[in-house]
Amino acid sequence: MLVVAVAVAAVALARSGRPVARPAATPSAGTSAPVTPSGRPTAGPPSPSTPSTASALTLRQRAGQRVIYSYDGLTPPSSLVQHIRDGEVAGVIFFGENIASTAQIAAVVQQLRQAQQASPIRAPLLLMTDQEGGQVRRLPGPPTLSAKQIGESGNPPAQATAAGASAAVTLTDAGMNVNLAPVLDVFHTPGDFIDRYQRSYSGDPNTVAALGADVITAQQAGGVAATAKHFPGLGSATADQNTDTGPVTLTVELSRLRAIDEGPYPAAIAAGVTLVMLSWAVYPALDPDRPAGLSRTVVQSELRTRLHYTGVTISDALEAGALAAYGTPARRAILAADAGVDLILCSARDVTQGENAVAGLADALSTGQLDPTSFAAALDRINAIRSVLT
Repeated sequence: MLVVAVAVAAVALARSGRPVARPAATPSAGTSAPVTPSGRPTAGPPSPSTPSTASALTLRQRAGQRVIYSYDGLTPPSSLVQHIRDGEVAGVIFFGENIASTAQIAAVVQQLRQAQQASPIRAPLLLMTDQEGGQVRRLPGPPTLSAKQIGESGNPPAQATAAGASAAVTLTDAGMNVNLAPVLDVFHTPGDFIDRYQRSYSGDPNTVAALGADVITAQQAGGVAATAKHFPGLGSATADQNTDTGPVTLTVELSRLRAIDEGPYPAAIAAGVTLVMLSWAVYPALDPDRPAGLSRTVVQSELRTRLHYTGVTISDALEAGALAAYGTPARRAILAADAGVDLILCSARDVTQGENAVAGLADALSTGQLDPTSFAAALDRINAIRSVLT
């Protein structure tokens, strides 16, 4: 049940379009990470010596502020901790193999936060996971209902609000501040790729729009940034079309793509969603040549210009099979950044993937392959969300 303070925070969110800090709470039992007097782990505000402009950072630091790292096992490797201390990491994504319990991962998160505090960039790390509900949950705890179960429940708006609020509690108990949810894909055919894993609220874009906005509002009122995914939509993918394993082309006509697949995004944007994740599918109606996350047409013209989204964009997994033809992690990171994707998600559970992405971005920035003005604008958007998260 939401308390009055959360409702007040939701009003502030709707007015500002930015994530609102969760009201002070007592940490749950079993969470061993040190906390501030407010009851929540925090990296604290930047110190006066923190670089305040991109020009004060090294090339690798600038590049690193656009890369999300991952690692294998329960213990982050020393190389990742050192990269964080060096100010070359924007954040970390956690998977099931990284998590034994809430207490265990909270202690890991605190270790990473302390490394960040020792770095020249004191803004909080973006600490994220996929806590969608249903089959896709990395942390123990709610939301337990899948998107489909919420959509088919007796009171979908109440269940969506409860899912968003409970996701925020689950993540903050673990010390995390970004959820890669909700999924806004509108399934086209029962049993298709999105529907068979119960990741879609409905085949009706208006229903998905309303429930997605409810989840976003409640989750961000709880202090956890939400991510709408996978733009412009994977709902038309058949059961065997999976961008994780290979190239996918979705031949949806433009009018249907905009009315159905993109239909939920205006409501998400109006709700102040913090991040939007790009799909790796190819949409010939928009760009026949490149996956959405590598396409300026999709990112810049469709998402930013047509739908007026001004927040942070994030890629899907950089190691996806859909990008097999696009070279190394460094090359893929450059192409995504050039298309307008702000954060590069390196989720291969291998620190070297993130290192390669950082090296590629730094080199492309130094040689002029990536426009420095656009690069700085991406950093500004990322810093804006980090400044209001803890």
